[in-house]
Amino acid sequence: LFLALFAFAIAIAGATALVIFWPLTLVHLRDRHPQIAERFGPGAFLNPRALWWVLGGDYRGTPDRSLSGLATPTRISLLVILFGLAMGGVLWVIGKAMA
Repeated sequence: LFLALFAFAIAIAGATALVIFWPLTLVHLRDRHPQIAERFGPGAFLNPRALWWVLGGDYRGTPDRSLSGLATPTRISLLVILFGLAMGGVLWVIGKAMA
């Protein structure tokens, strides 16, 4: 169960990075790429469409190095969250099965 808690801690670290980089990415989109920001609407922070956009790497189609520099850590943090939650869940089930 310790490893499961550790995996959940990794997911929390990813969430912390997401809270730092995702708003910066959204502000950059609002200021420099309003046509992309319009697709997500005003409440884009937890909009699944916006999160899938960054998770899928669709930001790489925009020739803006600053956007890529902000969106790449956002994408990595989303992947870390998903990985941490998945591994934590698997390890928790294994830990419960062995107890």
